[in-house]
Amino acid sequence: MRDFGRPIVHSPRPFPERIVHSGRSVRLDPLTPAHAEPLWPLAAASPESFGYLRYGPFESIGLFTAFVADLAGRADQPFWAVEPLGAGKPAGWLSLCDVSPADSSIEIGSIWFSPDLQRTRAATEAIFLLMRHAFDDLGYERLVWRCAALNEASRKAALRYGFVFEGMWRNAAIAKGYQRDVAWHSILKDEWPPHRAALEAWLDDGNFDADGRAASGLADIRKRLAL
Repeated sequence: MRDFGRPIVHSPRPFPERIVHSGRSVRLDPLTPAHAEPLWPLAAASPESFGYLRYGPFESIGLFTAFVADLAGRADQPFWAVEPLGAGKPAGWLSLCDVSPADSSIEIGSIWFSPDLQRTRAATEAIFLLMRHAFDDLGYERLVWRCAALNEASRKAALRYGFVFEGMWRNAAIAKGYQRDVAWHSILKDEWPPHRAALEAWLDDGNFDADGRAASGLADIRKRLAL
């Protein structure tokens, strides 16, 4: 008898809605054209932050505003503005993309975090909120993280969040005049619970001092939890 895969009782998963997600240190608001104005100074000051993305940097606030309006209007790719609590303004954006309800597969992608947001508690929690939404709220079976193979920071981030490296698609993308290999990573639904536990422990208020510094890293927490 031939093996056709793993049997599953499955119905299409819901498409993610543009709703607010709130955490301890960050709030995700559905991206709108109005977010362009507060984001522009951060984008203008850090053109290098767009290096591995297909878009940017932008030469004027007009071009930037038009682009943010395009992102905000994409019916098949919901975007969120990332606002660290207490900051009073957004510092980046991220999206859920390549959504396949029938195959129960979804991706976190097109992430742009300004230098002010990168490597912060708010940045980690922003990713966590969408991971939790994809698995716990919507019930997807597979969550994907892909990036340019040369983007070491993104590849390290994927492993930090618990994604498993799946392999390389050679010469799979052309962006800004460069041909690029693409690195693929994923987490499956049954792999998610221990990663959720580790991320929740890292994000807990008790893991941060008065200056916002984490007492334990995610790797240390995973060892402590024997994950």
